Amino acid sequence: MSEPSVILVFCTASTEKEAVQIAQALVEREEAACVNVVPMIRSIYRWKGKISSETEQLLLIKTTQPLLEDVKKTVKELHSYELPEIVAVSVDDGDKNALNWIASVVKGGRENY
Repeated sequence: MSEPSVILVFCTASTEKEAVQIAQALVEREEAACVNVVPMIRSIYRWKGKISSETEQLLLIKTTQPLLEDVKKTVKELHSYELPEIVAVSVDDGDKNALNWIASVVKGGRENY
């Protein structure tokens, strides 16, 4: 059996309500195995020529590479930002059981846990 192509997608949201709504939709649609919502982070960024500092919620989305486009579509559909931050990184290593679980419970997964 080949190793699953697990990725971790980072996304911020303006409110806890918005973050939970996005997280719930991703898991319900089987586009993510799990989404952690980390409350009250401080983001400092440049937008439209100005530096801003805002509190946001951080979403840590665990999914697989083949579902990245679905995740992007769902986030953009539900997000209030003009340009939602969606950044994905490959998971090169981790507990094999955890990685297999992530791959198994999303769309196209091999089995249900």
